[in-house]
Amino acid sequence: MAKKSKNKAPKPSANGAQGATNTMISENRKASYKYEVMEHLECGMVLMGSEVKAMREGRVSLEEAYGRVRNGELWLINSDISEYRQATRWNHSPKRPRKLLVHRRQYEQLSRRAHERGLTLIPLKLYFNPRGIAKLLLGICRGKRVHDKRESLKEADAKRRIDRSLRRGRS
Repeated sequence: MAKKSKNKAPKPSANGAQGATNTMISENRKASYKYEVMEHLECGMVLMGSEVKAMREGRVSLEEAYGRVRNGELWLINSDISEYRQATRWNHSPKRPRKLLVHRRQYEQLSRRAHERGLTLIPLKLYFNPRGIAKLLLGICRGKRVHDKRESLKEADAKRRIDRSLRRGRS
């Protein structure tokens, strides 16, 4: 005779929140305009305490940042995390390179793709996961040409018009 399954309520996560979502810190909006995103990968980051506190205040810019494979490791170069005022002399350098953490298989796949002609590693989003750990969404991208950018703008404009007309039709 089969056992009856008991309907139990889902257990809360480690921080006590059920169904918690990611807390967005920064998003690189220009990346979708300038680059065609082929793949994306979630990475952890090695950070100092003052960097985490500055990130919680939202003092981050990914505009000029890019990823680089160097000496068997993955690095985030040129990202700007402003100094945290209360950290005084233990503060961090705002533009310092930051090490990214990925699994070995992901790193090997990523490094192979990064060395292909015309591909680059661009940070797309920076967020805290439900456990409060900073994560970076890194995209393997190819630069768009001018006519590609115009085409994507036309598509976005057409989609916007369709959505607008559908909303007017409903109300």
